[in-house]
Amino acid sequence: MRLHQEVALVTGGGSGIGYAIVERFIAEGASVGVLIKEEKDALPLKQAFGEKVEVTLGDVRNFTDNQRAVAATVARFGKLDCFIGNAGIWDFMAGLETQDVDKLESSFHELFDVNVKGYVLGAKAVLPALRASKGCMIFTASTSSFFTGGGGPLYIATKHAVLGFIRALAWELAPEIRVNGVAPGGTLTRIFGTQPEADISQMISAITPLGFAAKPEDHSGIYAMLASRSDGKFITGTVILNDGGISIGKRASGIDM
Repeated sequence: MRLHQEVALVTGGGSGIGYAIVERFIAEGASVGVLIKEEKDALPLKQAFGEKVEVTLGDVRNFTDNQRAVAATVARFGKLDCFIGNAGIWDFMAGLETQDVDKLESSFHELFDVNVKGYVLGAKAVLPALRASKGCMIFTASTSSFFTGGGGPLYIATKHAVLGFIRALAWELAPEIRVNGVAPGGTLTRIFGTQPEADISQMISAITPLGFAAKPEDHSGIYAMLASRSDGKFITGTVILNDGGISIGKRASGIDM
């Protein structure tokens, strides 16, 4: 178990990729703090992972909530080795031209506050604990951190910002703290809202060279590798694409997630 006795904090760990990360880290020997916004996600986490998880309810857009999650995790497990900024939202391909100004402004604030500010505030909150442990940070980026087609212009702008943030922070915090990211491709999560999973799966599969849509657990091992003090010790400022090959060319015309 490559994360034996390590302690991580995951934002947005109540579902999707975040939940898969929590599950994988615990399987690899870690204890995990989780910051979630929705109370309904708390009980399933506690039932599934018991004493290995510490759940904090809060909003990543609030610095105090991030601090509370750090404090609760350290109080429960004694330290913090890895911060995973993962909470994020999608814009359902909303274009610039079709949105009225009021909607555009509210969408801008919501997307940038969750997808970018949430990572910035989380990173700021964990700094003292990670300096003490000489730990690491990992952020969920996206294929949209590199390419267009996976969302509207606001969503893609937020994910491009995440890429820049990872690289700049890795430079600032080296050599004490490693900072990396994972860029998932099309993945079946709650981000697609009420759209039928079968339809989303078919759409992603059709444009992905490997021919299938990812599940959240298909990404979690990369986070574990980057968090590992042995396997990831020489990696910083890197964002690993895990996209089924979309970055080398789509199989057919469609929406690049």
